Amino acid sequence: MIGGTTTNERIRFAVVGHGRIGQRHGAIIRGHADCELVATCDPVSPDAPTGVPHFENLDALLAAQLPLDVVCICTPNGLHAEQAVAVLRAGYHVVIEKPMALTRADCERIVYTALNVSRQVFCVMQNRYTPTVQWLREVLRTDRLGKVFLVDVRCYWNRDARYYRPGGQPHSWHGSRAQDGGPLFTQFSHFVDLVYWLFGDVTNLKGNFGSYRNGALTDFEDTGSVLFDFVNGGQGSLTYSTAVWGSNLESSITVLGERGSLKIGGQYMDRVDACHIKDYELPELPPANPPNDYGGYTGSAANHHFIFQNVVDTLRGGNAAGTNALEGMKVVDMIERMLGS
Repeated sequence: MIGGTTTNERIRFAVVGHGRIGQRHGAIIRGHADCELVATCDPVSPDAPTGVPHFENLDALLAAQLPLDVVCICTPNGLHAEQAVAVLRAGYHVVIEKPMALTRADCERIVYTALNVSRQVFCVMQNRYTPTVQWLREVLRTDRLGKVFLVDVRCYWNRDARYYRPGGQPHSWHGSRAQDGGPLFTQFSHFVDLVYWLFGDVTNLKGNFGSYRNGALTDFEDTGSVLFDFVNGGQGSLTYSTAVWGSNLESSITVLGERGSLKIGGQYMDRVDACHIKDYELPELPPANPPNDYGGYTGSAANHHFIFQNVVDTLRGGNAAGTNALEGMKVVDMIERMLGS
């Protein structure tokens, strides 16, 4: 049955978009005892795995009516919505790499379609699984800090001509407003997700944006700062840039509350830089996974295996989607409001 599994069957996947992140999806699927890679799809097809049917476009993949349960969308950002809707209409669940789409309206189309065909949408927001982030969520859940007064998120990364003009030629989609969307969508949507997941929705946004290193390489600004209030109380800020020279510098979250303060930091929020909380001692945390290596630049923590375990558990009835479609849509909604502020 299309899109159907039993507890004794492996979950069958196809990966659409076989660049670096699509290859990572494929490798995790092939290495998971409860998953099976059934097909890949990419018009360029770099390093397509042997022994697995490969298709040059999504229409051909869907027309083949393979025994599939889930399709992973790992294509340029601007293609996510149309491809996710097509996959859902064909009867399959979908895993969508961040961002879910580039507009809230497109996210709404995905949600509407998923509801109408009774299929799951899993949005990839793997930073939720980073040990420091899990610890911070538990601190907040148990009300260790009391009322939160201030949250400061900083993301200072490097993206330069090596990323936007590899080999001296324009990249097929990096830097395009229509297909990339800009740093808040491509690099830092993970951190917007954490703002929402940890602290809730925001209002009263005020933004300031500019281009410093990449203005001639992209259709959008490389640097920005946004001030906001939390609906639940307190205020926050998100400051980001891809204009850092050489390599990524920092990804951090600082929280000030009525009973203490803390900061998780490092290049990828892989350490606790400060923890000063009343009547509380910092526990020993598991080590963070290394960042994803994309060749010449790195990104957020390599936590994708948690995503696929969540897909398996959810489709077998023992869990819920770690980042569901409504949460994925909320991230895009927040980014739109940040950029429009």
